[in-house]
Amino acid sequence: MTDTSPLIFDGHNDVLSKLYRAGGVPSAQTFTSGREGAIDVPKAQAGGFGGGFFAVYVPSPADLDFKFQEMTKPAYDLPLPEPIDWEDALPVAMSQAAILMELERQGALTICRTAAQIRETLADNRIAAIFHIEGAEAIDPDLHTLDVLYAAGLRSLGPVWSRTTIFGHGVPFRYPATPDIGEGLTDHGLRLVKRCNALGIMIDLSHLNAAGFWDVARHSEHPLVATHSNAHAICPHARNLTDDQLLAIRESDGMVGLNFAVAFLRDDGRMLADVPLEQVLRHLDHLIEILGEDRVGMGSDYDGAVVPDGLTTVADLPALRQAMADHGYGAELIRKLCHDNWLRVLEKTWGS
Repeated sequence: MTDTSPLIFDGHNDVLSKLYRAGGVPSAQTFTSGREGAIDVPKAQAGGFGGGFFAVYVPSPADLDFKFQEMTKPAYDLPLPEPIDWEDALPVAMSQAAILMELERQGALTICRTAAQIRETLADNRIAAIFHIEGAEAIDPDLHTLDVLYAAGLRSLGPVWSRTTIFGHGVPFRYPATPDIGEGLTDHGLRLVKRCNALGIMIDLSHLNAAGFWDVARHSEHPLVATHSNAHAICPHARNLTDDQLLAIRESDGMVGLNFAVAFLRDDGRMLADVPLEQVLRHLDHLIEILGEDRVGMGSDYDGAVVPDGLTTVADLPALRQAMADHGYGAELIRKLCHDNWLRVLEKTWGS
C-alpha cells in the first residue's frame, strides 16, 4: 500500500449536480483544471481516487442553510420535499448527463458500461465513471426514458432520493428514527425493478424506506446494493441500514458503500464535521462483521454532504488508507474495500 494505492472506486458522488449549478456544460472544464469542490482531476491524482458512481440528481427547491442548521440539533425531523414531475425533472437530468459526457469528451474520465472497462480504466490511471441516477423523477411511467438512458450508458439507478416518486417512497432526514417510514414501491416501482433487472441496471437501495427496501429484496433478481449508507446500530438515523437489512444484503451477496456524510456517521446524528477517522472505522467494522469482507466498500457522497474534517476532498484519501492499515486491516482487505468489492458486485449484476 502507498499513499495513493490501492485506487478507491467510490459508490456515490454529486459532482454533476454541483457543476450543473455552477453553470452547466461550460463548467466542466473546472473538473480538469481544478475546482473548489471535493472531486476534480488534480485532487483525484493526489489522493488515488479511481472514480465511481457519478450521480444525476434533480434538486428540490430548498433552503439548504435551514436544512443544515436543523441537522446540527440533537434531534430533527425534516419534511420530505414535494415530488417533482417528469416534465420538470427530465431537462435537469439531461443537462447533468450532458456534463458527464462532456467530461468524457475532454478526457477527464471514461464512462464505463462494464466491469472489465472499469478495470482497464483504473489500470490506465484514468477516472472510471458509472452513469448513475439518484431519484427516478426523470423516468416516465412507460419506462421509455429508461431505455434511452440505458443506451446512453446508464448502468445504476436509485428509484428515489429522499422524496416521493411515482416509483416509491424515500426516508426523510430524521434523527433518531428507523427507516421503517411509509409505504413501499408502487406498481410502477415494481415494473421499474423488473425492467432494470432485464437491462442489467443496478438498483440502488440508498434513500429507500424500509418497505421499499424489502419490496426490492422480494422482487429483484440481482444482488442488493446500497451505494452510500451506514450502520443504523451505530447511528440511528432514518437513512442508515438496520442489521436485518444488512443481513438481507449479505444473503443476496450484495454490497454497501460507506457514506462519509457526518450526520450518518456520528452516534448523535448531528451534521458537524469534527468526526475522527476512528468513527468511520467503527462503521466499517460493523458492516464487515455482518456483511463479510467481500461486501463492503466506499460510498463517500462527496460534493453532496458535509464530510469529516480529515476527509474533506478526495486528495485526503491517503489518510483513510493509513487509518485502515493502522486499525489492523491487511493489504488484501484494504484492496477489497477500496475497489475490488465494487468490481465483484458489478460483475455479478451486469454480467461482465
